[in-house]
Amino acid sequence: MSFRPPLIDLAPADAAHLEWARRIAQEGWGQVHPNPMVGCVLVNEGKVVGEGFHEVFGGPHAEIVALEQALSRAEGATAYVSLEPCNHHGKTPPCAQALVDAGVKRVVFGARDPGASSGGGAETLRASGLEVVGPVWDEGTARAENPAFFHVARHDRPFVALKLAMSLDARIAAAPGERTRITGTEAEREVHRIRTGFDAVMVGQGTVAADDPRLTPRLVPSGREPVRRILLLSEADLSPDAAVLADVERHPVHVFCLDTTSEVALERLEATGAHVHPVPADPEDDGLVDLRAVLSRCHELGMDAVLCEGGADLSANLLRQGLVDRLYLLIAPRALGGAGLPAFADDADAVAWEGYLPACPPVAVGSDTLITLDRHVD
Repeated sequence: MSFRPPLIDLAPADAAHLEWARRIAQEGWGQVHPNPMVGCVLVNEGKVVGEGFHEVFGGPHAEIVALEQALSRAEGATAYVSLEPCNHHGKTPPCAQALVDAGVKRVVFGARDPGASSGGGAETLRASGLEVVGPVWDEGTARAENPAFFHVARHDRPFVALKLAMSLDARIAAAPGERTRITGTEAEREVHRIRTGFDAVMVGQGTVAADDPRLTPRLVPSGREPVRRILLLSEADLSPDAAVLADVERHPVHVFCLDTTSEVALERLEATGAHVHPVPADPEDDGLVDLRAVLSRCHELGMDAVLCEGGADLSANLLRQGLVDRLYLLIAPRALGGAGLPAFADDADAVAWEGYLPACPPVAVGSDTLITLDRHVD
């Protein structure tokens, strides 16, 4: 959970039940996007009578799962929900009304729903005579639980997360251009799990050349998979034997290149099955694509959440331009020394690092450590 204090101090029992709702909500990672992850716990006379989480996009919401488990025991119960019960007819009926109809008497919820149509459930509950406590969490904590969901409700570009695997001395390779395994198998599996929560995975031309990646979540059980891989290749230069093209029909590949690229190069790349998008050059470096133009096009294509997996130049440019909303830093207990490739460029002091706050406590992943930071938004 976030390090930030709650907006509302709860009794210990209330805090414990709401925390459990938050934890079970995370079981929906990679399954429910673009919907938010939500957990619900129903408690009657001190006993849990039902619990559930939103398991799959289009399926029953957490409150409905918990109510179906509780049946008549929901009458007079308190519902602990990680997100304000929804208030609109979408793929499922409104959960706020379902709680009212079931006879629930009290609702404690963590985060306010930012949706223009889905929000307002708390008011519906209060108008029906229920006691409502919430939002309990501040906005930063709420965003940490469902970052892409909260981001797209307010911004016209995708939510961008940057993943970096680095040594203790902040190196991401033994030398520039050299493929180097930094973290262990458990960390690699965690990265594949993280991928399932995004619409697309993006890398730059340095990573394509050095690692020849596939960018698929093949190390975790099947679920909602990233349907797209994004390659930033200024000159549209990609080998037809590249690993990323091996399953292009199942996982489409989108290549962004400079709008000055020759027609011959564009046609050659399109013949591989990739979708090619010429965009303007970076205003400060005409050898690179304009990242804002790339993200704008991604938004048009329905990519709400993009995970960037490097390399160093792309990571630095995203950070410098203030385009990274979340940082996943996997730290390995080793050092690579001065010859290693720095994770951050020489002008890293231009990044507003003070704006990044812990989204949750550090997590041990095998022998490595995962640190997750979210960019503070006013």
